[in-house]
Amino acid sequence: MDSYLSIFTEYNIPAAFWVNIQLTFWAAIGSLILGTIVAMMRISPIPSFQWFGAAYVNIIRNTPLTIIILFGVLALIGQLGVQLGGFQENFFRMAIVGLSVYHAAFVCEAIRSGVNTVPLGQAEAARAIGLSFIPAARLVILPQAFRGAIVPLGNTLIALLKNSTVAAAGSVATEASSVMKTMIEFRGDIVIPIFLTFALGFVILVIPIGLLTTWLSKKLKVAR
Repeated sequence: MDSYLSIFTEYNIPAAFWVNIQLTFWAAIGSLILGTIVAMMRISPIPSFQWFGAAYVNIIRNTPLTIIILFGVLALIGQLGVQLGGFQENFFRMAIVGLSVYHAAFVCEAIRSGVNTVPLGQAEAARAIGLSFIPAARLVILPQAFRGAIVPLGNTLIALLKNSTVAAAGSVATEASSVMKTMIEFRGDIVIPIFLTFALGFVILVIPIGLLTTWLSKKLKVAR
């Protein structure tokens, strides 16, 4: 037991989880903005926008996140010299970009599922009062779509939190899975307790998100 407890003094485990929380927070904002733009393209009346939105979702959604993260590090940073800050900040911010680009495809589809819950009469009424596509989407369709897409958006956020560990492939050495790997390398005598500690940490982080999104979906449910 003393051997297990000693890892909490040797390694800063809360700080490792804090890095994952920060990655998730900023990537959630980025993916929500990008995913909303792509979703509007997919429901746009302009065929070229629809084609671009569909292509983005199908290409990004079917590409492994690890490849996207490695592309950012090896191609954008290594080959093209893209700099997003200092040495460590560069990898951290590139991981956020990779996570945002990847999860935007899932956010787009979650919002599109929410759009499908909006009655057709709402869009027809918006057009009847003279609103063009963008104002109708901004004022009438998207607000209701977000309320109908809370649960799938919550599921995407949970996936994003867990996928933040892929940042380890992008040289973010301070996040949870990187720290767990280091701990296992140096403390091979307590591999199972170390694994269970990090697994329990993610469970503690994920459960509140699930409870919150379930509560919000009931609270903000649109009465039909």
